[in-house]
Amino acid sequence: MKDSLVLYKEQPAIVVNAGDRLEIGLAGGKTQKVRQKDVHLLHPGPTKTLGELIPCEGDLKTAWEMLTGETINLSEFAELAFNEFTPATAWAAWEAVADGLYFVGTPDKIRARTEQEVGTERARREGKERERNSWEEFKQRIEAGSIVTGDERYLQEVEALATGQSKSSRLLKELTRGETPENAHSLLLQIGHWDVSRNPYPAREGISLIAAIAELPGLPEEDRLDLTDLAAFAIDDEGSTDPDDALSLDGNTLWVHVADVAALVSPDSAADLEARSRASNLYLPEQVIHMLPESATRQLGLGLHDVSPALSFKISLTEDLQIEGVEVQRSLARVQRLTYEEAENRLSQSPFAELLNLSEKLADRRRRNGAVEINLPEVKVRVDQGEVTITPLPAHKSRGLVMESMLLAGEAVARYATENEIPLPFSTQEPTATDERPGDTAGMFALRRTLKRSQLRSIPSPHGGLGIDAYVQATSPLRRYLDLVVHQQLRAHLNNGSLIPSQALLERVGAAEALTSELRRAERNSRQHWTLVYLQSQKEWRGKGIVVGQRRQQVITLLPEIGFEAHIYSNENLDLNSEVEVAFESADLPNLIGHFRIL
Repeated sequence: MKDSLVLYKEQPAIVVNAGDRLEIGLAGGKTQKVRQKDVHLLHPGPTKTLGELIPCEGDLKTAWEMLTGETINLSEFAELAFNEFTPATAWAAWEAVADGLYFVGTPDKIRARTEQEVGTERARREGKERERNSWEEFKQRIEAGSIVTGDERYLQEVEALATGQSKSSRLLKELTRGETPENAHSLLLQIGHWDVSRNPYPAREGISLIAAIAELPGLPEEDRLDLTDLAAFAIDDEGSTDPDDALSLDGNTLWVHVADVAALVSPDSAADLEARSRASNLYLPEQVIHMLPESATRQLGLGLHDVSPALSFKISLTEDLQIEGVEVQRSLARVQRLTYEEAENRLSQSPFAELLNLSEKLADRRRRNGAVEINLPEVKVRVDQGEVTITPLPAHKSRGLVMESMLLAGEAVARYATENEIPLPFSTQEPTATDERPGDTAGMFALRRTLKRSQLRSIPSPHGGLGIDAYVQATSPLRRYLDLVVHQQLRAHLNNGSLIPSQALLERVGAAEALTSELRRAERNSRQHWTLVYLQSQKEWRGKGIVVGQRRQQVITLLPEIGFEAHIYSNENLDLNSEVEVAFESADLPNLIGHFRIL
């Protein structure tokens, strides 16, 4: 009916024209055509303007007490509560129903709540009001930079954003701060809920820090070649806990012994699936998360027992260091563990002198084949009981000795797989766009940025960066899942068993590659985090920097002592490779930025 008062989307409206579709007038003078079923009649009118709906004095509580548990319509309710039924009292009565404390329902059927229902609703509202007040007090404390016991429940959603478990934060939104993990991290540090020892980067990448738990069987009874009379050496960093490769030299034959992990971890076993879900070990300054259970290292780590089971690669070389033949053997080896420092001190002795000579010739062969050498400062960042230490890694020749031997093993396995038609993940890389091979720090820094990422393929192709025609990573099955897959394939071949088909192999490669970039990013950001924590504890830190680039007013400087790349504001034009003295000023921990000045 024209001029009647109706309810539309919980707001009052006046019928302007009636028909199949009603034209209604809304607040602000707007009109709209709606279906009749979209509105509820509140009063037949006449209602000329919504301005008539002024607040009315009534006795709602008495009306509720009289009607408790009963049901009436809107006109009866308005008469009882306001002593008359007008557009204004009809709207006031409906607002009481919409409020929901004493009354609920529709304009045609309004029910007065029971005393128990009203008590429950009142308690809910009071609790909500207390929570609202508590939240506002919490926000005031946050803005003042402090918290009290009990605030942890409000901060859970900020922590979830800081660790990548959520993409939003009510607190940051209401404080008009950007809802980013960095801003959440910054706030948690600012109020003292987190301290600098909290490393959020593994969680932010979705990486589990829980140890692997799959059970492993014992070693199978099988024939193994006894190589215990052959001197074998596992050379690694001091403190390494998972020795999985060792070297022996027998004339022109290089033996590379590798932990026989596939003897215990078969394809699609529980341990295999768990390792696949992790892709590799996660190396953080504060801890190492292994992709396999600790029992794998205890049983298989080379040199941890008097005799170690291994999968050994016998690589026979010609006089000009071409691979003449490759054998793969299940073996037993007696391995001596050495640090790089200890091996360095024995380079004048046999067989280390011969191994060094071999490695230098192998490196020269790869260089002639286009290999790229990037020798930039490296450090080891470690955290022990909250104390950060940063140790530069010396450019020991023993490192090159081990590296060249492992690369040769990868080349040999690729050749063996090709000759025996074994599907493997071959590591490939396009050659660099330049033939220049700089020998200075700035040149190598720039060259590193031009290198294309290596790719894994099911068919052998050259690895331009290594200068190898076909290459497979095969010497770290305790640490890298795809190395373990290589060993599973090799053992299946030796046992005349079923190989993993190429398609299934590619699926494993895809799963591992998807996780590997996240793992490496978590490791890189964690090292950066702890380096900045170290600098904050050494507020007067000063050190040498090497200029490797310049961009506008920023000098890109490598700090060899701490393995840090600093972007320092300076108006000076400094020569590449020049040395500068720099001083630490401050750290922006959430954004992983260190601020330095050139002295």
